[in-house]
Amino acid sequence: MRAVLGALLMAALLALYLWAAAYQGVVMISTGVPVAIVMGVALIVLPVVGAWALWREIAFGISSTKLVNILKSEGSLPGDDLPHRPSGRPIRSDADKEFPEYAAAVDAEPASWRAWCRLGLAYDASGDRKRARAAIRTAIALHKSNPV
Repeated sequence: MRAVLGALLMAALLALYLWAAAYQGVVMISTGVPVAIVMGVALIVLPVVGAWALWREIAFGISSTKLVNILKSEGSLPGDDLPHRPSGRPIRSDADKEFPEYAAAVDAEPASWRAWCRLGLAYDASGDRKRARAAIRTAIALHKSNPV
C-alpha cells in the first residue's frame, strides 16, 4: 500500500510539474517574440509527451497488478521462498535457478497469459527488469484478447 501511495504522490507531483511547464509555454507564446514562441511550443509539446508516458506507466501498473491479483486469488502465484537481501530483493543466483521452470511453461503454452506473467515475475526476481516488463506486457495483451 505504501508503494501505491508513493507512486500516486510522484504521479501527482509530475502532473503538477507538467502543468507548470505547459503554462510557462503559453506565457512564452503570448510574448510574440519568435524565439520565445518556439520555446513555448516546446514547453507545451514536452508536457504532452510526459503526460502520455505517465499514463502508460499508470496503466501498466494497474494492469499488471490486476493480473498478479488474479494469480494470487487462484493460488498460482509463484512462491516467495527465495532467500532475500536486506533490501528485500531476491538473491539473483537463487532466482536464476528457478527461471528455467517458468521459461519452459511459456514454451509449452505460449498463448497463456498466466505463464507469461509468472515468467515476468521470474525475470524480475532475476534482476532483468527490461525482459520482466516485456513479459508482463505480453501477459497483459494476451489477457485482453482472451481473459479466461
